[in-house]
Amino acid sequence: MRVAGSFVVVFVASLVMGLEDCGRLIWFANGLLLSYLLLAPRWLWRRYCIAGFAAILAGGLIVFPHALLKCTALSALNMTEVLIAARLLRKRSMELPCFTNQRYLLRFGLFAVLVAPAAVGAVDVVGTWISTKVLDWGTLFTWFTADGLGTAIVAPACVSLFSSPKSHAGVLKKHWYLPLAFVSITLLSFCQKDYPVIFLLYPVVAMILFRLGLGGASAATLFVAAAGSWFTIHGAGPFSRIGSASQVAPTLLLQLYLASGMFLVFAAGSVLGTLRSTERRLRETVSLHNLVTENSRDLIILADFIGNRSYVSASASTWGGWRSDELTRKSSLELVHPEDRGKAETIVRGMQLGSDGGLLECRVRNKEGEYVWVEANLRPVRDPVTGVPIGVLNMVRDISKRKRAEYELMRANAALEALAVTDAMTHLANRHRFDKALSDEWRRGMREHSPLSLLLLDADWFKSYNDTYGHPRGDSCLKQIAEAMQDVVTRSSDLVARIGGEEFAVILPNTSGDGAFQVADQICAAVRRRKLPHNTNPMGIVTISIGCATVIPSLGQQSSILMQRADNALYAAKNAGRNQVCGAALELPTECILQVS
Repeated sequence: MRVAGSFVVVFVASLVMGLEDCGRLIWFANGLLLSYLLLAPRWLWRRYCIAGFAAILAGGLIVFPHALLKCTALSALNMTEVLIAARLLRKRSMELPCFTNQRYLLRFGLFAVLVAPAAVGAVDVVGTWISTKVLDWGTLFTWFTADGLGTAIVAPACVSLFSSPKSHAGVLKKHWYLPLAFVSITLLSFCQKDYPVIFLLYPVVAMILFRLGLGGASAATLFVAAAGSWFTIHGAGPFSRIGSASQVAPTLLLQLYLASGMFLVFAAGSVLGTLRSTERRLRETVSLHNLVTENSRDLIILADFIGNRSYVSASASTWGGWRSDELTRKSSLELVHPEDRGKAETIVRGMQLGSDGGLLECRVRNKEGEYVWVEANLRPVRDPVTGVPIGVLNMVRDISKRKRAEYELMRANAALEALAVTDAMTHLANRHRFDKALSDEWRRGMREHSPLSLLLLDADWFKSYNDTYGHPRGDSCLKQIAEAMQDVVTRSSDLVARIGGEEFAVILPNTSGDGAFQVADQICAAVRRRKLPHNTNPMGIVTISIGCATVIPSLGQQSSILMQRADNALYAAKNAGRNQVCGAALELPTECILQVS
């Protein structure tokens, strides 16, 4: 129904202007039908084409009631022209017309305004030549100019009107004075010949283009075409002043005027559409940027290489207590901990030389004067034209919680490592740590050709001590022995370890045999001074026996030789009566060197 109504309006307007003369000057019907096809799904095209064919055929029969065959052929050619243009413009069924898009506008001008009218006009000329044997190229020119101009003017206007009628109604209500002024100037321009006011139309068309868009400007041009055609056909208006025996010259001038006006409208509309599209994308980008920066927990800072800040995101208040304007006034390195500024300066200098920046963990002062750990992701800002680095983009993240967690984890790992190498009861080194330390010191002594001494200690009659006093007292006794050993062995390079139940060991790096013997003697004395009761010990108190061995490590030897010699010396001390130190010389057989009474 809407298609039929539209064609009725076009038909009535053409009758008012003179249907035959109007058809030669500008043909509106094809542009109207093309606008429907460009907006409608393809399954509706057949219905629209049938309605359009019937409307054009009916209009033709009213003017030429006895030329059914000719009117039918012309109606079919018009349908063919519209379908060619629609097919070429709607390659995909979901593609909708967009006359502000430059690529689409070029395709519309090429296919709908040039190719389709020229091709169908040529078919009309050939058909006329076949039937009448008269080759009239003027018919091709008339068809091409009238159809092309009509399509160029009507299709954009109708597409704009049909696609969003409510929005156009709202804009028209707001800017009602523009159509009123345009209609008045148009009628004034074409109804008289004496005053050349037609040039006033272009500024008003430009205003309509800016306010109402390309559709409004196309509709305005359509009104100029309708009014200009009517007045020109009836011998009025500025183009009727041209002296000519026929209507050809005024018609061509009006067509040229309309074509040039439509070209200017399309060109300006395309540029305006591109600008508005760019502006819309910029607004979307700015909106997205504000959404991200205002809701991001990270602090975003833009600064030049000197340190002057130009932008600080809103998260500054939640991050360090600063307001954005306060941080903007401070230089880039002003709040960085003095010990960390060197690392930051190195990254900034690298970006000036072309590097891609980097990550920096540093301490930054908050508003309360405390330093907090942050992770700064530094990236260069480059000039969009030259690509030269001109500033720094700094994305700062508070990692103080992570640093505290890392510190606690490090402490836990250290405690775990200490537990792994420490005897739980005496807090001395355990057997695992002892074996590793002995291996390390053996290799060191081999490199430095220095003596390495080892003491092996054993509590005398300790099994009977446990049987007499119980295991809790036995554990306490071992702790007392460990404390006595630690009171004597104080060098940081030495190691005191518990390597078995009541067995202890002392590693003495870079210590001669005499020095090791003196240390062992002092340990025995320190244990005796504690006077721990031991009724089953002939001395009446807890005593220890110590085996002492010293070796200069060399190639081909293993640390086990030192252990073996110290163990032999310990057994020698026990066999000699306990409560004494026995030592093994560097290269001599194991012998009891001293017995402490």
